[in-house]
Amino acid sequence: MFKIISLKNGLDNVEGFYSQGINAGLKQKGNDFAFIRSEKECDISAVFTSNRFQAAPIKHFKKYPKNFKSDFILINSKNANALTGEKGIEDIDDILKHIKIKTTNPIMSSTGVIGYRLPKEKMIEALKKFNFDKKESDSTAKAIMTTDTFKKELCLKVILKNNESFHIASICKGAGMINPAMATMLCFILTDADIPKNDMDKLLKESVDNSFNTISVDGDTSTNDTVFLLSNKMSKAYNKDAFREALNILTKDLSLQILKDGEGSTKVVAFEVKNAKTREDAKKAATSLSNSLLVKTAIFGEDPNWGRIASTIGASNIDAKEDRLVIMYDNIKVYDKGVNLMDKNTEDKACKIMQKESFKIICDLSQGNFSYTAYGCDLSYEYVKINADYRT
Repeated sequence: MFKIISLKNGLDNVEGFYSQGINAGLKQKGNDFAFIRSEKECDISAVFTSNRFQAAPIKHFKKYPKNFKSDFILINSKNANALTGEKGIEDIDDILKHIKIKTTNPIMSSTGVIGYRLPKEKMIEALKKFNFDKKESDSTAKAIMTTDTFKKELCLKVILKNNESFHIASICKGAGMINPAMATMLCFILTDADIPKNDMDKLLKESVDNSFNTISVDGDTSTNDTVFLLSNKMSKAYNKDAFREALNILTKDLSLQILKDGEGSTKVVAFEVKNAKTREDAKKAATSLSNSLLVKTAIFGEDPNWGRIASTIGASNIDAKEDRLVIMYDNIKVYDKGVNLMDKNTEDKACKIMQKESFKIICDLSQGNFSYTAYGCDLSYEYVKINADYRT
């Protein structure tokens, strides 16, 4: 039916889109200011943070009419422009009106420290440095990084049965303040697929729920979380099933990249809760495990302390019984329906599994037929160090 291949150079492959990242002086070194623009106006779908204190860029976006089109996004790191009131929104308007090319309904997106207004003069001056005909996915991906240790980008080319093709590509940032409530991040997904707006809205929400909303680094939800999907339709090609699959591959890959880059993290862990009475029970238990500080620190210490797993499930207040619960580290069973199986041989095997960069913790509730998998990482000394010094 269709073929999906991965391409290098991220956003640069998508027809009609341009991007560049520069240093505007928000950071002492490295890129901190970027744009994404399209030759043609784009349909836009968006998913935002569930935090009640949404940042000024999100409020600015919501001032536009429903189903508006845009051809330009301006992005900065280092400053979140959050909890800055009406002045924060006014600052965005002041900056956007100084863009030296014609734009339609320009959007702004920000990430960084909360509570400070944007350095408008510095950013307005930096707008003069942009070359709006550049294709520089690399510099753009680096400009949106905060505590990230590596850039996150991916491009997929979808070749349809009739040999028509389209691209879908993304850059995103995220390392800390990651919680499965629209994970803390900025994500910009661009496509030249001729996708209807209704499909964009539906497929983006589906994809976010099954990727970014399943991961947790530290259980904190930011004020700026944003996923944008922009389509300029310039390829004139589209297939709904192919687009859904490509979008899901893209968001799952990027979400796991975020976990891998979780501030100070050394391991990525899947928490699979299966045979729950309801899907909501499975999701609640799996999410509780991915958020638990005690579970995260045990993972960092490579300690197969299954008691923390069981305790967290019990504390989630779902329908569960200890004499039906089974806990496994990959294929090693450590607890079986009320029986502790942790002898020395079993513990040695479980420890070896926990030494891997990625593994699965499986919790079988034996209560029903519903399953859910959440993803998390360990919590290390480095996480404390990074966040103790975040503003400096």
